[in-house]
Amino acid sequence: MIVERSAAIIAILLGLLLAGCSSDQEDTSASAPANPLVYEIASADGTVEGWMIGTIHALPADTPWRTPAIGRVVDASDLLVVEIAGLGAEADSAAIYKTLAQSPAQPPLAERIEPGLRAQLAALMARGQLAEADFSDTETWAAAIALARIDATGDPANGVDRALIADFAGRPVRELEGLRGQLAIFDRLPEAAQRKMLAAVVRESETARTDPERLQRAWLAGDATTLAASTQEGFLADPELREALLTGRNRRWIAAIVPLLAQDPHPLIAVGTAHLVGPEGLAALLEAEGYRVRRIS
Repeated sequence: MIVERSAAIIAILLGLLLAGCSSDQEDTSASAPANPLVYEIASADGTVEGWMIGTIHALPADTPWRTPAIGRVVDASDLLVVEIAGLGAEADSAAIYKTLAQSPAQPPLAERIEPGLRAQLAALMARGQLAEADFSDTETWAAAIALARIDATGDPANGVDRALIADFAGRPVRELEGLRGQLAIFDRLPEAAQRKMLAAVVRESETARTDPERLQRAWLAGDATTLAASTQEGFLADPELREALLTGRNRRWIAAIVPLLAQDPHPLIAVGTAHLVGPEGLAALLEAEGYRVRRIS
């Protein structure tokens, strides 16, 4: 159970930021050709310094996401920069998960959520064949992520970041956070904020269930408008959660990425698409640092 949960958490980190939110926008990406977000990063004089790809951490098998633009930037890059480099180390992941996500004698999940959502929580747990006992030692943030995975689609084994790491065998791969650092962000949230996450996941579960592939289609089509709008809703509308889970991380990543771009190697920065888009995304933050950021797909 621990290994399965840790793998699900790695896979859902992007999906939780997007699929944990609802959107009433019309989805026009169902029949669009593959066109995931790929950006060229150039200095003020036009010299290309690197590239960015918006990833998704779980996909159905044989999803045709590779494009000529992705192939070109993979071939041209000297190193890969990802959120977590050790995605295949399941035993290590399970140990890290256990350390951060488990604490004894946690209250029942039903007591960690407002009464009006308890019936919906019970239905969600039933769909996932989960019981209260499964969360007796699970902290609220980890329970929220595990529940978000119930109605999610795709397999972490087909995640784009995993595929790119394999592409860079023999070339350097650097990580921005690592699994421990990433999960620690959730673990440091106050309990009240963790319960807001849990409530948002439960509240939005029926909406996500009606069309679970909607954001996968938006990602595949590179629909930046839909993806950016999704990061403004649900629990990310809460300032504390938005700062901890999205915008604060983006600023820390920029502090690491800018010095890297100033060096000789040309990096390919591959992070969850939620982190690239919108006025507080990496593309906008790089432009504020004086770089020219141009979509090339």
